[in-house]
Amino acid sequence: MKIGVNVPNFGPGTDPAALLTWARTVEDLGFDLLMVSDHIAITPDVAEHYPAPFHEPFTTLAWLAAQTDRVRLGTSVLVAPYRHPLLTARMATNLDALSGHRLVLGLGIGWARQEFAALGVPFEQRARLTDDHLRGLRTAWADTADHGTRRIPLWVGGNSFAGLRRAVHLGDAWHPLRPTTPWLSVAAAQLRAYAEEQTLPVPAFAPRIALRLTPAPIAGPRRLAGEGSIEQVSADLARLRLLGADTVVLDPYHGDPEETRDPGPAREALATVADLLRLTPNRTEPPA
Repeated sequence: MKIGVNVPNFGPGTDPAALLTWARTVEDLGFDLLMVSDHIAITPDVAEHYPAPFHEPFTTLAWLAAQTDRVRLGTSVLVAPYRHPLLTARMATNLDALSGHRLVLGLGIGWARQEFAALGVPFEQRARLTDDHLRGLRTAWADTADHGTRRIPLWVGGNSFAGLRRAVHLGDAWHPLRPTTPWLSVAAAQLRAYAEEQTLPVPAFAPRIALRLTPAPIAGPRRLAGEGSIEQVSADLARLRLLGADTVVLDPYHGDPEETRDPGPAREALATVADLLRLTPNRTEPPA
């Protein structure tokens, strides 16, 4: 099971130097994957949670690709309806090639109604647009396969059963975001059952979970996976491994933009997990 990190590419404390430090921290601690999020128009509904500056993911990852050697790079998640699928396909293909084939493309339907309006994209049609986008990517890459282009892994984000279905039909992995602990077992079983019902391959299971270490354990069914004592986090990762998770992405951002001004605690939590998992810093083998 590979372990990745979703790093903040937004907020008042996130400048180029901070992004570079994040990237080097993730790679030096031995994590397998570095992911960033996506917004284009920082409308009030977006700014409430993810204020400016918000660094656009493709340009950010292209820059970080030149600053790193081994760690895979990805989006968690690109809002599919915001871009034409041929534009996404071209940008992703170029970024993948320039990074030494390290890209993972996570996509989702989006949620920010005001941002959709600002971009002139119909909010009510976002699910259909996302399905069309995923089909468009597959068609674009199939058309260029004879030129030696690698088909980039497509992770389908979303915690709904619709997102699960979309992953089975159109994705390489299902990428639910910040789930609760009890939900994980149910979700993994639903993924397998639906794929078998459709006689389709079971996509990889690649959840993004919280990372918030606390001195004492957190009790209750509403605890997010990845929250609590280091023993609880260790147990969550062990459970995900048993559930067949291919990759788990840790999200050390807890929702307060002011956290971005002082990323020290988040990086300390990552170092604690890296030590727990005995990750090897500065690994040099090529990505899988």
